[in-house]
Amino acid sequence: MRILARLSARTDAAYDNTYHNKLQGRIWQALEDSKYDALHDKNQPKPFVYSNPFPPQDMDEGDERTLLVASPEESLLAHIAEDLTHDRELNIGEMPFHVDKVSPLAPDVGEPGTSGTIETGTGLLVRIPPWRFDDYGMDVNHDQAEFWRPEHTLEPFRTQLEANLDKKHRLYMPDYLAGPSDVDGDLFDSYELIKTFAIPVTPTTGRTEEWVLSKWRFDYTVRDDDHRRHLNLALDVGLGERNSLGFGFINITDQTRPDETELEGENAFP
Repeated sequence: MRILARLSARTDAAYDNTYHNKLQGRIWQALEDSKYDALHDKNQPKPFVYSNPFPPQDMDEGDERTLLVASPEESLLAHIAEDLTHDRELNIGEMPFHVDKVSPLAPDVGEPGTSGTIETGTGLLVRIPPWRFDDYGMDVNHDQAEFWRPEHTLEPFRTQLEANLDKKHRLYMPDYLAGPSDVDGDLFDSYELIKTFAIPVTPTTGRTEEWVLSKWRFDYTVRDDDHRRHLNLALDVGLGERNSLGFGFINITDQTRPDETELEGENAFP
């Protein structure tokens, strides 16, 4: 589940690529005094993720931007939607917006047999804990969590990614439902790395660190209802770590249903 907020710039502004901590603050402000408020200080994945205000470009007064917030918890999204509707000033650091409209969305990877492509809308954070270095054959000369980089190969990336989603499934799905590690088959058919990059991130007020992130394109074919739920959960809570800072937000960019072919549409009848 998602909410889509249409925004308009209240003044000319340069796009701030370090928006994460500031936007996170507004999300938690919207959740104050709700049952989700206590999650703020818990050391566990949070049940929400959000996009950047896009398109990510410098703006003139009146320019339009869009923000998406996703969660498996409908009531959490209701709190955020109510806050954005009640208080229509959305100030993300030096980027002041007016919230013009908030509406619901329900993206779905599709019924079993559907194939498609998912792309990361924001950078994806995967860190490898030091106690797994030997398992992955990594030669790392420190004892801190290591940011995933291409030289570490795909295995630790895929393993850590799916373990992270497994943890979110245990937290936010009913106990009787099978998680990603309980079923056979991979989460995605293919993993295409688009790029890796490093940015300064302020995880908490007053402390800035440089994090290594990556952007990906994942192909999928929905095997069954369990797999569909796992992929939809990834749409709702994000992939990888620190989703409450906006990392790991993903979108469906292409989809073919079982009763369709890739030639349907404008190319179906040449």
